[in-house]
Amino acid sequence: MEVLKEKVEEEEEAEREEAAERGEKVMRPVEMRREEPPMTQEMLRDLEKKLSEIEIVIPEQPSIITRDTFDISKLPLSYQSNTLKEEHLLQVADNFARQYSHLCPDRVPLFLHPLNECEVPKFVSTTIRPTLMPYPELYNWDSCAQFVSDFLSMVPLPDPLQPPSHLYSSTTVLKHQKGNCFDFSTLLCSLLIGAGYDAYCINGYGSRDLCQMDLTRDVCPLTMKHKEVVQEEEKVPPKKYAIKPPRDLSSRFEQEQEMKKQQEIKAEEEKRRKEEEQRLLEVEKAKIDPLHGLRVHAWVLVLSGKREVPESFFIDPFTGRSYSTQHDHFLGIESLWNHKNYWVNMQDCWNGCKDLVFDLGDPVRWEYLLLGTDKAHLSMAEDEEDGMNDDEDVENLGKEDEDKSFDMPSSWVEKIEVSPEVFETRCPNGKKVIQYKRAKLEKWAPYLNSNGLVCRLTTYEDLECTKTLEIKEWYQNREDMLELKHINKSTGLNIDYFKPGHPQALRVHSYKSMQPEMDRVMEFYETARVDGLIKREETPKTMTEYYQGRTDFLSYRHVDFGERVKKLALNSAESNPRPMVKITERFSRNPEKPADEDVAERVFLILEERIRLRYHCWDDRITASKREFLRRTEVDSKGNKIIMTPDMCISFEVEPMEHTKKLLYQYEAMMKLKNEEKLSRHQAWESELEVLEILKLREEEEEVHTLTISIYDAKRNEKSKEYREAMERVMHEEHLRQVEAQLDYLAPFLAQLPPGEKLTRWQAMRVKDECLSDFKQRLIDKANLIQARFEKETQELQKKQQWYQENQVTLTAEVEDWYLSYCSQAMFRIRILEQRLHRHKELAPLKYLALEEKLHKDPRLVEFLKVFV
Repeated sequence: MEVLKEKVEEEEEAEREEAAERGEKVMRPVEMRREEPPMTQEMLRDLEKKLSEIEIVIPEQPSIITRDTFDISKLPLSYQSNTLKEEHLLQVADNFARQYSHLCPDRVPLFLHPLNECEVPKFVSTTIRPTLMPYPELYNWDSCAQFVSDFLSMVPLPDPLQPPSHLYSSTTVLKHQKGNCFDFSTLLCSLLIGAGYDAYCINGYGSRDLCQMDLTRDVCPLTMKHKEVVQEEEKVPPKKYAIKPPRDLSSRFEQEQEMKKQQEIKAEEEKRRKEEEQRLLEVEKAKIDPLHGLRVHAWVLVLSGKREVPESFFIDPFTGRSYSTQHDHFLGIESLWNHKNYWVNMQDCWNGCKDLVFDLGDPVRWEYLLLGTDKAHLSMAEDEEDGMNDDEDVENLGKEDEDKSFDMPSSWVEKIEVSPEVFETRCPNGKKVIQYKRAKLEKWAPYLNSNGLVCRLTTYEDLECTKTLEIKEWYQNREDMLELKHINKSTGLNIDYFKPGHPQALRVHSYKSMQPEMDRVMEFYETARVDGLIKREETPKTMTEYYQGRTDFLSYRHVDFGERVKKLALNSAESNPRPMVKITERFSRNPEKPADEDVAERVFLILEERIRLRYHCWDDRITASKREFLRRTEVDSKGNKIIMTPDMCISFEVEPMEHTKKLLYQYEAMMKLKNEEKLSRHQAWESELEVLEILKLREEEEEVHTLTISIYDAKRNEKSKEYREAMERVMHEEHLRQVEAQLDYLAPFLAQLPPGEKLTRWQAMRVKDECLSDFKQRLIDKANLIQARFEKETQELQKKQQWYQENQVTLTAEVEDWYLSYCSQAMFRIRILEQRLHRHKELAPLKYLALEEKLHKDPRLVEFLKVFV
């Protein structure tokens, strides 16, 4: 009795451990047998009665693809049945599974041959169909993974603790654009193997975020800033006779006190920052997963070696992101497979995948299913020493290997094909939304939005994603070449980025308002502009322009504006420009001029009527020459000439004794500067007009946002579509003309008979004879026509020859050349006519016999002429 009691307790303890492993709560036997008061027992009975009246129906988890969604009868025969080789493989797999469960009873059953869409068991390795897609974008692993992630919609597993019972073909998954993690991995592995990678599908265990594609605790990759590599400047060694810097006379005590204050402020800020980070971490900290380590997930392993992959890594097919093989998201591996073999992991996963060695040729770590594998097996020295000396053992081992060797059957899945139209859509129904930590990423197919929007990234300040911080929008196929729009909600700053090809060569446009004379920055493609303008900065009072590569070496222009004079009639900025107060221009060094004649900076003080010049500095000088002109309006008695006086030019010369500037030189320089001032003012006014034109153009582009269509896009390009339809109409009309050209050869003769009467034998014979007689006469007439043209050409040639014999002495060289050319052409025509006549005589009897045979087979005459055949 005691032994039986101990057995029952052991069984109950085992049940509790199994239930604990499944995450269930089990009551202890002592608690179940505890006696309750009578009142409590009545309440429990009443509660049990009421609870028994409540019934719920648990709905079954629908499969990803049902029979209602597609017609199984239209699928290929390989989908609906197995070949003899596939049946043999299933038997081998079942035998392997039985041995595995016997040797490892504590391991879960292997995922070997799930059902396909036709309810036919298929081995997982044969479901992989290596395919190289015809799109260059899918040649690298990252673009392949991103395509699979964007193209398919994620469907969770029916049971998160078990692999799925069905594994559909990649063609079916692509057709319906949805699947679970095993469908994602199978498709991605097929594309990667086709592209030349050493890729494998993995059946294992992952974290909750990985299995449920929960990215709300991950940072969006588009928000990560790339670390800029700062190149350290090489320190120039100090010169031996360099001038020593002046002595520092500041108080060291004050400096130390200031440093202490700064350190205290930094420490306080660092403390507040760490407290804020800790608070955010506690808020963002995920809840404890009761199924941690038990959630089944499938992903892709890419081993190093092929395609110059330096290190093995994992790819999550849901997100398309790569991870290290030691990442915390991956908690264990049961098995992995490719299109050639199947391996079972025999290593301990107590520490996740961090300690796993992915040497598939090691049979101790990875148990393989088939011997026909391309992975080299590890050689063991002890086995070689013990077994190589025995010839019989070698023969027996060889025979056993031959018996066990079995090649993997070819894939039962049809070739994976994605049409260009489907490939262009990328996302299911053309749209996909992904939620990240403080960010939301939206994707659209090209041409789905009328404004060309293909991607939008919205960044938020809080975790609840209620306060928008900034928005980034990417565009494609815009006629205005807009590529990216960056909107900062906190500052109100908008930045538009353009690709090359904008009508105004615009590259970047930063603004807060589209109204003129506001703060804005415009950057241009300098190679697309004649004036070499790179950048233009504008404020309500100033405008600054930067140039590059100009023939006049202008590199900088800054214009200061004054208050605009109010006009009642005209209010537009174009008709009432802002008055210019000061214009500053800077020039690069012109090597063809001496430094004291090459202007470095030129300032036009318009209201003060002054012009300031600063020249470039010589390489061996520390100062530069300067000159200032005073523009006075004094004129002489005759008119417009300005009276030049020495006090109208104030100059500073670095070498005053080398070049003495006379008054005439100064006068000519001032007159030249006066004209250049007018030119600079005009150019500044043109820049204002250009800004107005660009703003007007941008408003029109934002309202219309026309999209460009490639000439090779026959479906969207209306001109190409109209041209194709016109060509099809022309070809159809040509076909109709050819059909009409094949006239009935008996129609002229049957038309002579009374209409509506049945044809008699005598009439049939008469129609046949008349048709043959008419055809014979046509052949004779054609021969006579060719003969007549031949004789005409011969006679004309004889006449020309006779004329040449009579006038040969008096003919000029030009006439003789004309005569020889005529004779050559006439002989060519005569030979052609002779060949045509000869060929006609050979083919005429054959044509006659062919027509006669055709008449005998004509359905209208055959019943009357068969007696005479």
